[in-house]
Amino acid sequence: MDSMRPSAQDVLLVVDVQNDFCPGGALAVAHGDEVIEPIHRIASHFEHIILTQDWHPPDHTSFAANHPGKQPYQSIQLSYGEQTLWPVHCVQGTPGAEFHPALHLPQAELVLRKGFHSNIDSYSAFFENDRVTPTGLGGYLRERGLKRVYLAGLAYDYCVAYSALDARRLGIPVFVVRDACRAIDLHGSAARMEAEFEKAGVRVLAAAQVVVG
Repeated sequence: MDSMRPSAQDVLLVVDVQNDFCPGGALAVAHGDEVIEPIHRIASHFEHIILTQDWHPPDHTSFAANHPGKQPYQSIQLSYGEQTLWPVHCVQGTPGAEFHPALHLPQAELVLRKGFHSNIDSYSAFFENDRVTPTGLGGYLRERGLKRVYLAGLAYDYCVAYSALDARRLGIPVFVVRDACRAIDLHGSAARMEAEFEKAGVRVLAAAQVVVG
């Protein structure tokens, strides 16, 4: 079994720790701000850190407000498949789209913005929701010689999970730091994603395991 202690070829991918996903935000994940302390605890063990940032235009297709008669958390069919509709959140340039003020990772070497195309959502840090259009992160990791990904952030069962599964699709070993994530758990989504993790070979661990290795 591979060591869980981070090496110089590993990267910590911190997903969407933004105001709108934290308590008081437009699409708040319960206790979402509690991911910050374990993220800080493990961050010093990584030479490489990447942040993702949801970055939607106001007319984004995933916003229920842009579909008359629809409500948040309903689903619609788009050209790329089923799309959950969300409250308006993480709109470009708004306070809700900013990183939580308690998150302090100035050593991060890349901020990857996603969801900025109005006609397609982007949960994963690696692919848009059509599952084929790359964000460029896979190429970045290859160019930098980064071999394994550790994931933390929000939300466990959406953007973290999709990123983990897409990394496995690319052949990248993945660890999800469970206590450095929080879930939306919409209609059992957390359990569904954990079943997908098991099938794909995504390993779930605790922050203490990263520190001790």
